[in-house]
Amino acid sequence: MALALRSNDRSLSPEQEALRDEALRGFAAWPKTMSPKFFYDHRGSQLFELICQQPEYYPTRTEETILRLAAQDIAALAGRNASLVELGSGASRKIRLLLEALRPARYLGIDISREFLQASTRRLAADYRWLDVHALCADFSRPLKLPGDALGQRPLAFFPGSSIGNFDPDEARAFLRNLHQALPAGSGLLIGVDLVKDRQVLERAYNDHAGVTALFNLNLVERIRNELDSDIDPRSFQHRAFYNEAESRIEMHLISRQAQQVRIEDRVFDFAAGETLHTENSYKYTPSGFRDLAGSCGFASAAMWRDPAQLFSVHFLRRE
Repeated sequence: MALALRSNDRSLSPEQEALRDEALRGFAAWPKTMSPKFFYDHRGSQLFELICQQPEYYPTRTEETILRLAAQDIAALAGRNASLVELGSGASRKIRLLLEALRPARYLGIDISREFLQASTRRLAADYRWLDVHALCADFSRPLKLPGDALGQRPLAFFPGSSIGNFDPDEARAFLRNLHQALPAGSGLLIGVDLVKDRQVLERAYNDHAGVTALFNLNLVERIRNELDSDIDPRSFQHRAFYNEAESRIEMHLISRQAQQVRIEDRVFDFAAGETLHTENSYKYTPSGFRDLAGSCGFASAAMWRDPAQLFSVHFLRRE
């Protein structure tokens, strides 16, 4: 239910306008929902970096190990003087492993968070003075037009961290098809994919003992309160994450601690006690299932690497 109230005039940046539009749409939906791409303001990006350091959160360290062991094979598949395009820019160890193994001619970082993108690409430019560094502030979940001067002839797109799992299957197809259209023929796509595994391992990873993932989830409410004209109170929500086996996905939610009303600009939204705001899905794949998905979008499998425990996979795909 939404009621009309008077709102104050305020000037919003394009990123804040996107957050407002998503919140107004998502809070009016049933069930209520928000896109996980709005986790990643500067503080959210910092919290995610901290999540990656938690002992329960296996994806980052496992993917790093795979990349370290496979780096020379990846470089051989990418070829000499490739351009490296990172979807979701960061000055992480993963991108540095690839930069050192590939020695690419150019690097293009793409991220929705302008502040974090600028900070991360500046660090990379300072640390790799031989590298031609470019930045593009964009929502890569939508159709992209990539700048030709940063691509070269055979770019390698890098989409780490199993971020593909944040899309539902139809969204994942749309993302891969959009990327297929944006990349020239012969391009590579190096992508991290989390694998189906034991429920307890998955649920521990998204409910770390230190509570960092809970802070990350609640940061979405902090953003709405701080950046929009809203009276939403982060203390009135709590984090919940669980594995939905039927859908093969981890779900993250914010649960309303009590019956409450939340105002955003001139609209008021009712939350029942225990009502959920669904903030993220993280789908898990089998290797063959992901290869089939990528193949239906015009990407052929060139190689795949897994860790010995088969927790995580990294795929090298070729754009046909």
